[in-house]
Amino acid sequence: MSLHQLALDTESSTASTIQLDQIAADIRDILSQALNGEEISTEQAIKLFATEGAEYRALMQVADRVRQQRCGDVGSFVITRNINFTNVCYQGCKFCNFAKRKDDDDAEFLSLEEIANRAQEAWDRGATEVCIQGGLHPKMSIDFYRDILLTIKARLPSMHIHAFSPFEIWFGARRAKMSYRDFLTDLKQCGLDSMPGTAAEILDTEIRQQLTRNKLSTEDWVEIVKTAHQVGIRTTSTIMYGHIDQPKHWAEHLALLRDIQKQTGGFTEFVPLGFIHYETTLYNDNPDTVRPGPTRSEHFKMHAIARLMLQGQIDNIQASWVKMGPEVASQMLRCGANDLGGTLMNESISRAAGGDHGQEVQPEDMVANIHRAGLEAYQRSTFYKEVKAYPLAESMNQASVMLPEQQINCVSQSL
Repeated sequence: MSLHQLALDTESSTASTIQLDQIAADIRDILSQALNGEEISTEQAIKLFATEGAEYRALMQVADRVRQQRCGDVGSFVITRNINFTNVCYQGCKFCNFAKRKDDDDAEFLSLEEIANRAQEAWDRGATEVCIQGGLHPKMSIDFYRDILLTIKARLPSMHIHAFSPFEIWFGARRAKMSYRDFLTDLKQCGLDSMPGTAAEILDTEIRQQLTRNKLSTEDWVEIVKTAHQVGIRTTSTIMYGHIDQPKHWAEHLALLRDIQKQTGGFTEFVPLGFIHYETTLYNDNPDTVRPGPTRSEHFKMHAIARLMLQGQIDNIQASWVKMGPEVASQMLRCGANDLGGTLMNESISRAAGGDHGQEVQPEDMVANIHRAGLEAYQRSTFYKEVKAYPLAESMNQASVMLPEQQINCVSQSL
């Protein structure tokens, strides 16, 4: 029996006592509903996003309990490498500082051999996955995406290739003059194993008009993701929050992802991505109307409410150490999240926007951060199969493990 299965079959020894009798009746009813495994509505989620004080703390505790019910007392991570094959892009997304023009001094466009070499380096360091994305380069050949897949698989047939956002699929299908279904089917045959569900930002037309001029519409994003699932390509799901959006948009976004999952079952996880504002046109041109990313409490609320809204549909909630830092991401493991994502080895997009949490975390650091949250740790595959277990009892740093009550007290400092 795996560590993950054992944790699911064992009564939790770390879940804290939840007291709902001292909070507002409407919030108590919503949280009780969630504890019973019942679906949370969009309107109820909006109410939860407004919680403060005792109601906020109760939300965190309930999210932790539901996490334990759905996933067991374990946290996971994957050893992966990000390969951003080009930073050349002319789409003009205002929230992005990654894109360059092809004649810029720091423009980059990796060869197929260099992409394969980076994948080989990752494999040699224990990676089970490479995550491949890039800008929408106007001179890219129509076969470049498929050639990336064929080149890596020829070198590393067992490497899982997690590649190409829905925006890249939109771009590639248009250039190849193929339907989304035919284009995705061809990529799958060439070795595409799964896709990142990025480019979602906020799945609301009004917001997307301001972020990207709606070049990839909500309808196109949904169609591409559903089609990927239908042809057997699973994807992650994401949100980018903390800019011109509001809790109403967050709740509706979560509800839409839940509806898609009910239809396809193709999402592997949900990854909240806080907006990093420092070097972006969106913020620097509009500092009076654009927020500088989510507040600390909004980070916690997003992960907790996602856990409650998505339970039974998307049960893996990832905390991004790239966006929030390893310490805060570790605390998220007691507020709804069960996964810390990937070790990455390289990360360019958040750094280009001004992110300062680095571009790699070592596997032993991942394990330590999971153990610090009082959870068992395991290295996983892309599809959440256990690769290697790291029991909490064998941790070399037992003194740093935080009890649930300490976690909630730490989280409450964000209010």
